[in-house]
Amino acid sequence: MQQALFGGGCFWCVEAIFLQIKGVQRVISGYAGGHTLNPSYEDICNGDTQHAEVILVEFDETQLSFEQLLNVFFATHDPTTLNRQGNDVGTQYRSVIYYYNDEQKQQAEQYIEALKSDGLNIVTELSPVPTFYPAEDYHQNFYAKNPSQGYCNFSIPPKLMKLRSQFQSLLKED
Repeated sequence: MQQALFGGGCFWCVEAIFLQIKGVQRVISGYAGGHTLNPSYEDICNGDTQHAEVILVEFDETQLSFEQLLNVFFATHDPTTLNRQGNDVGTQYRSVIYYYNDEQKQQAEQYIEALKSDGLNIVTELSPVPTFYPAEDYHQNFYAKNPSQGYCNFSIPPKLMKLRSQFQSLLKED
């Protein structure tokens, strides 16, 4: 098993996407990259802790590569807006990749450079993995448990449609 740690806006949205991918064994929503020990959702919402909402992805590298995860990550959020994804604004919603090893770092750097060479202004932060704090239980698998919740119902279905149209071969079978 390998791990990846991504932040791409609201963790409910990012989690819902990565749970659909074959080879992904588990996704845990949480917080990383800030200075407050054991932050709560309320702590990070004010933006003062500097933590990002992130997802920890545990994946089987025999079924799925880190590069494939990067493809999905960059295609399903906006890596060109600083501290913002849609209506979510603040440092907690920043685009970030926390790498576990030099190979992940190199692959992410190459991916970002390729996007920049295509003319995109990529603001995705790339940093070594900091301490990861799992979010409260009610945040885990939030969309599956709350599909009609207003925010989720507005934000997540378009991302899932994009995932299904661009990454059909990576999707888990129903």
